Amino acid sequence: MIEPSFWKNKKVFITGHTGFKGGWLSLWLNSLGAKVSGYSLKPPTDHNFFSITKVEEILIQNTIGDIRNLDTLCNSLSNAQPEIVINLAAQSLVRESYLNPVETYSTNIIGTVNVLEAVRKVSSVKAVLNITSDKCYHNNEWTWGYRENEPMGGHDPYSSSKGCAELISSAYRDSFLQQEGISLATARAGNVIGGGDWAKDRIVPDAIRSFMKSEPLILRNPKAIRPWQHVLEPLSGYIMLCQNLVNSPEDYSGGWNFGPSNTDNRPVSGVADLMAENWKDGAYWEIDKGVNPHESVHLRLDCTKANTFLNWSPLWNLEEAIYETVSWYKSWNNQENMYDITLNQIKDYQSKLLAR
Repeated sequence: MIEPSFWKNKKVFITGHTGFKGGWLSLWLNSLGAKVSGYSLKPPTDHNFFSITKVEEILIQNTIGDIRNLDTLCNSLSNAQPEIVINLAAQSLVRESYLNPVETYSTNIIGTVNVLEAVRKVSSVKAVLNITSDKCYHNNEWTWGYRENEPMGGHDPYSSSKGCAELISSAYRDSFLQQEGISLATARAGNVIGGGDWAKDRIVPDAIRSFMKSEPLILRNPKAIRPWQHVLEPLSGYIMLCQNLVNSPEDYSGGWNFGPSNTDNRPVSGVADLMAENWKDGAYWEIDKGVNPHESVHLRLDCTKANTFLNWSPLWNLEEAIYETVSWYKSWNNQENMYDITLNQIKDYQSKLLAR
């Protein structure tokens, strides 16, 4: 359960706070009373969640920097003196990793090493949560969900870089952090959707861009099955996990899956249908007839561990997640106050979470 009293005045340092998930998490933790500092590159797109919801205004410290720059990262972390560090900074796109593999590996692998090395230099840190990906697993393209003890792997540079980040986290925990009194966990979420994502080659922002121009959404792999979930679902898991990492470090270190229910592991075409139905105005999709690089066809997560030990489970099904997502973008298109819209979605989600 999320405990607002735990977060009151808690100092939290988030890398990747200018990104989609990092921005949502920053606003949520701030609403719980946490003092949030951020370290990240500038937002990668012209339209972006960070600017539109004015995340910078709620931060105690906002550092624009690269996690591959250890000195700058160490200075920012030292100035913030956080108790909890959440690493979300990453090159997070599969297709981009084919175009820029060196940047992908350096960011996701060396960047992870730098974050963990910086943590060792700041005595205030008690807990670290490293966010990786559902794609960190060696994918056998089977129908079963992957458990936390399955082998790491990855066909493409992005996926394999996240597998490496998991191995690095495990090695740092066993070699350094455990002895230094710092707890470390990793979290692997599914395909996260929600308002405020404008990244390229992701179905929701691709759909919004297409529908706003009355053009068809082009799908590369309509039959590919993915674990779809609203961004607030895994973030609620991250928040619960961080609470337990501080309170019971020995019991909650290690890897954790935060994916959707089995019924929300659906083909890309099904998500495209729901997006079009909610957007209306004659929105539709077509199949890309070009040649595209390899992407996995089947990918599911087994979340029994989080269900059992954190009492975590998804709240919104895919239909609700798509509805909330499209509503967010429509509000933005109508030039509404997106800080208020976002905070209202967070409060609505949290109240339902606490009530069940």
